[in-house]
Amino acid sequence: MPYLTFEEFESLTEKTTGIEEEEFKNLLPKASAILDNVTSHFYHRRDIEKDNKWRVRQFKLGLCAQIEYFHVLGSTTFEEINNAPQTFQAGRTSVSNASRYNPSGANESKPLVAEDVFIYLEGTGLLYAGVAVW
Repeated sequence: MPYLTFEEFESLTEKTTGIEEEEFKNLLPKASAILDNVTSHFYHRRDIEKDNKWRVRQFKLGLCAQIEYFHVLGSTTFEEINNAPQTFQAGRTSVSNASRYNPSGANESKPLVAEDVFIYLEGTGLLYAGVAVW
């Protein structure tokens, strides 16, 4: 069962994304896999329907953010996201994709997980990575 329906997606994003239902259906599985990885598969072990409503809403907002991220980038894999060349030269003209961290743009890549996901998941307990003591 998917974590999110298209109707929920439109409601949570207030229909501001421009993402159509077909694209949503294509992006949802990969975005869900990303959030499962980030949350250590929390909702594989617990019923999302019975969990705290606020935490579920935050999780779904994070999922929306990941879907929007993939939509904006036009890619869903690490390789596709980072396949832009660092420099391009045509004749005497050179174009460099410098980064904000390293002026040469070298050795930097965009993450697969949208930074906005962490805004929604912070404080929910879904990012907990410790070991339980029983």
